[in-house]
Amino acid sequence: MPSRLEPAVTFKKPQVLLLSLAIATVVAACGKTEAPAPTAPADTSAAAPAEATLKLDESKLPPVNRFLATDLDTTKDACTDFGGYVNGKWLAANTIPNDRTSWGAFEMLDERSNAVQRQLAEQAAADTKATGVEKIVGDLWATGMDVAKVNAQGLEPLKADLTKIDAVDSPEKIAAYLRDAAATGDNNLFGFGAEADFKDSANNIAYASQGGLGLPDTTYYTDAKHKDKLAAYEVHVAKVLELGGAKPEDAAKQAKDVIAFETRLAKASKSREELSRDVSLYYNPVSPAQADELTPNFSWTKFFESQKVAVPAKFSLAVPAFHQEVSKMIGELPAAQWQAYLRFHAIDGASPYLSEAFVNESFNFYNKTLRGQKELKERGKRVLDTIEGQTGEAMGQLYVKVAFTPESKERMQGLVKNLSEALKARIENLSWMSADTKKKALEKWASFTPKIGYPDKWRDWSGLSTSRDSYYANVKAANEFNYKWNLSKIGKPVDKTEWGMPPQMVNAYYNPLQNEIVFPAAILQPPFFDPKADDSANYGGIGAVIGHEMTHGYDDQGSRFGPTGNMEVWWAPSDAKAFSGLTDKLIKQFDGYEAAPGAHVSGKHTLGENIADLGGLATAYDAMKKAAGDTPDPKTDGFTREQRFFLNWGTVWRRNFTPEELKVRLQTDEHAPANFRAIGAPSNLPAFAAAFSCKPGQPMVREGDKQVVIW
Repeated sequence: MPSRLEPAVTFKKPQVLLLSLAIATVVAACGKTEAPAPTAPADTSAAAPAEATLKLDESKLPPVNRFLATDLDTTKDACTDFGGYVNGKWLAANTIPNDRTSWGAFEMLDERSNAVQRQLAEQAAADTKATGVEKIVGDLWATGMDVAKVNAQGLEPLKADLTKIDAVDSPEKIAAYLRDAAATGDNNLFGFGAEADFKDSANNIAYASQGGLGLPDTTYYTDAKHKDKLAAYEVHVAKVLELGGAKPEDAAKQAKDVIAFETRLAKASKSREELSRDVSLYYNPVSPAQADELTPNFSWTKFFESQKVAVPAKFSLAVPAFHQEVSKMIGELPAAQWQAYLRFHAIDGASPYLSEAFVNESFNFYNKTLRGQKELKERGKRVLDTIEGQTGEAMGQLYVKVAFTPESKERMQGLVKNLSEALKARIENLSWMSADTKKKALEKWASFTPKIGYPDKWRDWSGLSTSRDSYYANVKAANEFNYKWNLSKIGKPVDKTEWGMPPQMVNAYYNPLQNEIVFPAAILQPPFFDPKADDSANYGGIGAVIGHEMTHGYDDQGSRFGPTGNMEVWWAPSDAKAFSGLTDKLIKQFDGYEAAPGAHVSGKHTLGENIADLGGLATAYDAMKKAAGDTPDPKTDGFTREQRFFLNWGTVWRRNFTPEELKVRLQTDEHAPANFRAIGAPSNLPAFAAAFSCKPGQPMVREGDKQVVIW
């Protein structure tokens, strides 16, 4: 649960989540555990990046997606079909590119960010004498783009790892292999890393979470509606094992063993919806000795020792039933079944960095079959995805030197201040909350920490060694470096200067453990933020995003954390009951949205994001009105400032999905599909009805018991 604005979707290993992202609330989805080298972050103090030799040719960048009056479909009524009115024409004219599974405002900015990063990566790779982050980025780019060398190496980079798996022939050796592989940052079976202690958020402890599944959610193994995808996954597993050298008949048998293995794991795991709606599932503090009793075939004391982490007094063994099941499987399952599972995931996880046969098979299942993507991304985009995933902040140091202005940061600081004041006023005027609880809510409000653009202190990458020899070797080195860096935080105070996203990521998030709201540089572009636009558009864009992230501090999960970031009960029982009654109404509203024939949005799964949208939009509207004061309305393009506010909100959420992608998101994503976010919050605001002269009874006017007002 950092909470994001929108999910940064990953196609592989979605069940192994880095806790800091599982705990943050995001605008846009979460990735695989990134792990960390026991070097402390250096104070490079490069808050304002130094002058660089890097250059940016802006003429080569794709356009941004800003609101245009000509995009409106005037044959539709804003009060009846607001989504169609704002976005219908645009969506019809902008089909999904073949190398994507969705297309809209986020994706267009992502393409623009990639175009900036490509220029930087090419310049870094061309400098053979580069050092520091330029060398790291240059080496990853150069080796990633050397298709001939990658193809020539084939499976060779994995041979040593596969030989180790072949030797795993007893429960003791299985446990030893899992420990040894994890120590290099290669742990598919469960997530492990540092995060702030839920009860003492100033200090980090270790967390172990569930993992081990190749499909997006536990339900893909247990629900009949996903049986076609499970069958396709079994075919994929067999093909990967064949590429790894198994005979077809052996690969088919091993694939059945892998599916049976993961199905057993899935039945002991929590679903994505369960995890998203109960953050306490991540927190189960135990001593290593207590954990060892729960998992007799897998010693956590030995695990800590093998990771070169001092055995702690306590750590969080999240979802203990999952780990108990893993221990039983170590003792009960034949070694051959474990070997099949480990061999498949070793090859499958490495496939994007191996020769084209592996890349194509990975794409065919995870992207094409599972999500409906028609074409593989061209190689440069895939290499940039890898650079961002493994060395994101290294690239971020280069990105902000050429793509983010001090003026943008200054204007953002003003918007954050205005939104903060508007939120305070809304809390003070709540009719359903008692004075004592309101006092605590305002204490939390006073402790919000905003972060804008890029870190004040850059992470130190000096322990990471890369070269021009092997793409896979560079990726593996970065993964291990990240893992050890993360582990180095266990038992130490939280470094509050760290960021959970790199500056070039088009997203934003709220982290309840630090009570911080974070806005990377790349999202500070149209339609979210436009220095050339009028205030009304910016308040309807980035203003609502700011309000969204602040409101996450008071959503159904963020509200379980107090002003210091500790998980605590700060609600009076009567207030908690009133809050639950209001959120039940929001759940019902979104349950009523049908995303595809017979497929409805889950109001419960998406509740946190819907609360944040509703509170964020209302807060941004208040802030806009206060900022405008008594100044005359300029009526830009013939629209009032109130109309432009909502029109830009709608523009932010224009987005097409492939049918397959939509199905995956409905099952796994805590965000409602974009078209429902465009209409869900405004339909509850009387200000929207007033702006467009809507009448009672029209779809965009929710009244009486149907109207939801929370924060």
